[in-house]
Amino acid sequence: MTLPVSILDLAYIGEDGIAASFRASVELAQKAEEWGYKRIWFAEHHNMPSIASSATSVLISHVAAHTKTIRLGSGGIMLPNHSPLQIAEQFGTLETLHPGRIDLGLGRAPGSDQNTMRALRRDPSSADTFPADVQELQAYFSGQSRISGVNAYPGKDTNVPLYILGSSLFGARLAAALGLPYSFASHFAPQALEDAVKIYRRDFQPSSALSEPYVIAGVNAIVADTAEEADSLLLTAKRRRVASMVGRGQTFTDAEMDLLLESPAGQQVMNMMRYSAVGTPSSVRTYLDDFAKLADADELIVATLVSEKTAWIRSFELLAQAMELQPEQPQL
Repeated sequence: MTLPVSILDLAYIGEDGIAASFRASVELAQKAEEWGYKRIWFAEHHNMPSIASSATSVLISHVAAHTKTIRLGSGGIMLPNHSPLQIAEQFGTLETLHPGRIDLGLGRAPGSDQNTMRALRRDPSSADTFPADVQELQAYFSGQSRISGVNAYPGKDTNVPLYILGSSLFGARLAAALGLPYSFASHFAPQALEDAVKIYRRDFQPSSALSEPYVIAGVNAIVADTAEEADSLLLTAKRRRVASMVGRGQTFTDAEMDLLLESPAGQQVMNMMRYSAVGTPSSVRTYLDDFAKLADADELIVATLVSEKTAWIRSFELLAQAMELQPEQPQL
């Protein structure tokens, strides 16, 4: 059986602007549905000029309205930025409009910097209540609210499936204790992948939501028709990432970005991309098969660092072919 493969759409904003980014996300979702991807998730980020998914639930709704079968959700909603009731209402609305297609992945990071946290009116200590907030949210969806006289409308009895996202051992332990599926962000935080998955599987407690542990592992992929093209796309992606994360908004020549890549700070940024499949379809398939075994994953969720939209969509098309994905068959 082919391992399920999903997409993390980072909604990159290119030179053609934000509206074009949204159109590209719709186009990718429509094609991904045809190619056989299991789900597409969008991440909540704030104050990032290169990412357009800050209003995550709104973008999910827009893409869902233009697709038919593919699952859509958050990878993730940063729950400490919100009240559980608000998220229950938002995702209860999504589930009501698009039944059986909505996922709610939850993280506890801010998805932003310190100044942006203040602009979001977020209390720095709000992450401390993340486990209790997840349980409060889950209770709204099950119709068993933990707060007397308060329910989510819409939301109540929609049973939107929850996923715990993490890049450390904390999320692994929480997902295991609550009996929820676990998605590890190894596409940008590779260090604790193996330990986190081992702890999650070892400590997993079956629940009404899930009887057996379920691991989704994040991985980067750039797939092209030739190895040379894939390498060129990778170099462009590395330059863009190191310039944005180390350069702090400055403008650099290609030569200057290559020097940044060789610096200690640049090498640290590159280590975030440790798990990256780059090349032709056959070589990427081999890499991802090996990675899935390393991660002990039940499903892969793939991000691509390509920003040029034609190459971005082509990468996912070739990946679907390489992984022998099959579109979901309509129920008779």
